[in-house]
Amino acid sequence: MLKNIFFLLVILLSANIVRCQSSAEKEIRAVLALQDAEWNKGNVEGFMQTYWKSDSLMFIGKNGVTYGWQQTLDNYKKSYPDTAAMGHLRFEFVQIKQLSSTACFVAGKWFLARTIGNVNGAFTLLLRKIKGEWVIVADHSS
Repeated sequence: MLKNIFFLLVILLSANIVRCQSSAEKEIRAVLALQDAEWNKGNVEGFMQTYWKSDSLMFIGKNGVTYGWQQTLDNYKKSYPDTAAMGHLRFEFVQIKQLSSTACFVAGKWFLARTIGNVNGAFTLLLRKIKGEWVIVADHSS
């Protein structure tokens, strides 16, 4: 009898963990869908709303490491000065893995369809839940 109760508790706890992970994954996908939508409207500032507004934000790209929300925004504006350079963004997710109740790792591919030539690459993101919101705290895009 005790074995059956223990087994039932394990199943219920496992189901609860899966539900939490699925909830976090849905929230993360919504954050990245917002990024996608804002980018495709040509709104770099809207795209950046999903990033942690902190001097500790870390972005790693082809030019090395950049720290800070404002510097990251400035770099995006410099690299993508208009909608022709921005093109149409699409993400493909390889993995979304919840590391804890407040941390999530995302790996994927990005694609920009542009009239001036298509480009693509890969990315890894670290998101943290800060003040109830998932935000990107580290981005490595290449």
